[in-house]
Amino acid sequence: MQENVLSQRKLSVKVQTLAGIIAVISAVALPQLFHVMGAAAGLGTSLGEAFLPMHLPIILVGLLAGQYAGAIAGLLSPLVSFAISGMPSVVMLPFMMIELCVYGLSAGLLRNTKLPVIVKVLIAQVAGRAVRAAAIVIGVNFLGSAAVISTIWTSITAGLFGLALQWALIPLIVYRVCGKQE
Repeated sequence: MQENVLSQRKLSVKVQTLAGIIAVISAVALPQLFHVMGAAAGLGTSLGEAFLPMHLPIILVGLLAGQYAGAIAGLLSPLVSFAISGMPSVVMLPFMMIELCVYGLSAGLLRNTKLPVIVKVLIAQVAGRAVRAAAIVIGVNFLGSAAVISTIWTSITAGLFGLALQWALIPLIVYRVCGKQE
């Protein structure tokens, strides 16, 4: 049985930093690609909202490079994207920063656990969405609006295709990079 090389040793700070940088670049570039395809198809930004392209590289870097690379890449990606493209909107920016940071952190914390990759992805997704929902509830209560449940439910249902894409792609990529998984 082939061992998972990445989980058997600690990665250097240099490797973690490089992985984080690649994840940030990917998390900024992929949504732009989806927005361009959506615009060409007359769908606007809905492809990005449906397929959650920013989430995939963040969960992946957490699983491959650990919690520090995952959390920092998750925190910085929406901020860099906003600085370059104005997306996500200023209203959604803090919530996405929190959500993606939790995705990367939780995926990284699960990196060396003896769980199938798909289970690690599911746990990271639930953790990120739960913390985002809590942040939205707190933010909306602070700002005073009754539409919070609708906002949370819409963000979950709009991204179902993206969640399924992550279930399919992340285990395949991790397997390809690391070898046989549990």
